[in-house]
Amino acid sequence: MAKNIDPNKYLKNKDIKPDSLLSNIVAIGRMLLMLVGIVGIAMELFKDDGWLKTALGKLFESTTSMMFIPVIILALWLLNRWMTSPNKSETNKSGDLPMYAMMAAGAYYAFKWLIAGSL
Repeated sequence: MAKNIDPNKYLKNKDIKPDSLLSNIVAIGRMLLMLVGIVGIAMELFKDDGWLKTALGKLFESTTSMMFIPVIILALWLLNRWMTSPNKSETNKSGDLPMYAMMAAGAYYAFKWLIAGSL
C-alpha cells in the first residue's frame, strides 16, 4: 500500500528550534504597525476632501494633466518590476520596502492618535 514512505522523512527537521517569545512580540508589533498604517492611509484617502478626491480632481481638470496617466501607469509598472523577483522561489530585498513604508506610516498615525486622541 505505502511502500515508498521514507521512515526518516522528518529527520532533517530535528534541529529546527521554535521562535523565541521576543521575536514573536516583535513580529506582532510589526503587524500592528502595518495595520495602523493601512487604516490611517485609508482614512486619509477616502475622507471628504481626502487625498484621492484631490488627486483625481487635479488629474482630470485639464487634458494636459491627463497626459500624466500613461506616465503614472508606467511608473507603477516599473516599481512592480523592481520590487518583485523574477524567480518565485527567491525573495528580493526591495520587496520589503512597502512593509517598512507601512510600518513608518503606522508609527506616524499611532503617534498622532496618542498625542491628539484622534486620527
